[in-house]
Amino acid sequence: MVNKHDKHEHDDDIEFTNEIPDTIESELEDEDIEELSAAKVKKLRDALKEAEAAKRDALEALARERADFLNARKRLEEQKVSDMERVTARHIEAILPLADSFEMAMQDPKWQSADEVWRKGVEGIYAQLTTILRAYGVEEIMPLGQQFNPVEHEALTDSGTNDIVAAVLQKGYRKGATIIRPAKVAVGTS
Repeated sequence: MVNKHDKHEHDDDIEFTNEIPDTIESELEDEDIEELSAAKVKKLRDALKEAEAAKRDALEALARERADFLNARKRLEEQKVSDMERVTARHIEAILPLADSFEMAMQDPKWQSADEVWRKGVEGIYAQLTTILRAYGVEEIMPLGQQFNPVEHEALTDSGTNDIVAAVLQKGYRKGATIIRPAKVAVGTS
């Protein structure tokens, strides 16, 4: 049972509430909403800044990893080329004694008196060998009359009179800038 006095107090509250102008009530709600919205907006902006910083950090890390990967791949390709050149140089170096043997045989005085058909056959085989060497980019080092160069020449004798190569005792070979075998030479003798 509702007592009359309680009902009256309740009615007073209603009257009091009803007496507050709608604009004040709206302003209070708008202020509260604005305070809540401002706080939420601030939190969202802070979260956005953190997310943008994390994104920037992740993109920078990704860029570094990509650069590291590309550099590693480039180094691997360079190493692969270098290894292939080194293996090729070793194979060429392994067959150079064969070229030396052909040259020594053909320089022997008895070479000219050998059977012509046999001699032409051996010269043909030697021509094939030199063609293969040229196909691999191999060039002879023939320094006769040139200044002695310790990178390209190995002095087996040196008279001490000058630094000019007087005789080539064994041809040297190079592939590009790489010396496969230095030329064995006599220096300073006439």
